[in-house]
Amino acid sequence: MRSVTYSMGVSLDGYIVGPDGGFDWTAPDEEVFRFVTDEIRDVGVHLLGRRLYETMLYWETADQDPSLDESMLEWAAIWKPLPKVVFSTTLSAVQGNARLASGGLVEEIERLRAEPGEGDIAIGGATLAAEAAASGLIDEYRARVYPVLVGGGIPFFPQCERRVDLELVETRTFSSRVVYLRYRVARWPSSSFSCEASTDSSAEGVAEGIGLS
Repeated sequence: MRSVTYSMGVSLDGYIVGPDGGFDWTAPDEEVFRFVTDEIRDVGVHLLGRRLYETMLYWETADQDPSLDESMLEWAAIWKPLPKVVFSTTLSAVQGNARLASGGLVEEIERLRAEPGEGDIAIGGATLAAEAAASGLIDEYRARVYPVLVGGGIPFFPQCERRVDLELVETRTFSSRVVYLRYRVARWPSSSFSCEASTDSSAEGVAEGIGLS
């Protein structure tokens, strides 16, 4: 069965965006950017909300930007054809290889898992991730931890009512001191859980993308 993954950059105190809406501290260097590019190769479909979708529209035509270097063009070549599902109550149409979600997040994930296909089901943004976590649908949390404390903002992890056991399956330290942690949710027989999370995502739309968060 296809895994549901949630991968973002996060401060050491657990935020993907600071209290002022800033996330400049997540700008990837060449090594981290290459790692994020390799990670997206394993994605079969990307789920995202309206703000993130609109932020990432640039990459639909990025190959026409003469200022981009090879690594950016490589990212664009992977992102553009990647199937995307957009969750929005205001959009009536989307561009590129994207479609509007025909149901709720849980229904979409269950449908995608049932369909034949390869690659992970990636979730972009804290709001969608919180909803998926509330239903116990996230299989892996992948955090690129930056050596900075921001003091507040949008949290990477939702507020959970119960303990969620995790298994560390991969770790890596980059030369920039960013630490990558990949955790798999431990599916014990009694590990069902629910979470409550704030859905305040005013700055979230710009917080994810090419390794920025």
